[in-house]
Amino acid sequence: MMCHVQNVACLFIVKNARKDSGGQEKKMSLKKSWTKDKKTCTVTFTVKANETHGAEKISIAGDFNSWSSTENPLTKGKDGSFSTKLKLEAGKEYQFRYLLDGKHWENDWEADKYIPAPFSHTDNSVVITTPEA
Repeated sequence: MMCHVQNVACLFIVKNARKDSGGQEKKMSLKKSWTKDKKTCTVTFTVKANETHGAEKISIAGDFNSWSSTENPLTKGKDGSFSTKLKLEAGKEYQFRYLLDGKHWENDWEADKYIPAPFSHTDNSVVITTPEA
């Protein structure tokens, strides 16, 4: 059991230390923090400027908002990236995808994992809100 927790911690460190082709550390698309009681996880979802495909509007749809394509728009930053913060119940896995300009679905390529989508021939991104050990 302890070994499993150590492996998860190691995986998290390796994932956060990814480098781009120029050797620069990549910023993660998902940033997580938990309340002191570990019951709520605040997740910052970010679509980096180079991943927006020139979109003017981006929203996020997923299990946490009944797959609404309008309920959670992301805000465009000065650097051209889009982001939003959502408070999610901790200890769960949530499938999600980004919708660019209301017509193009995109995954978060830094998600915690991927699950085949039930209604298409693609995957959904997954964020895991289990507190870290």
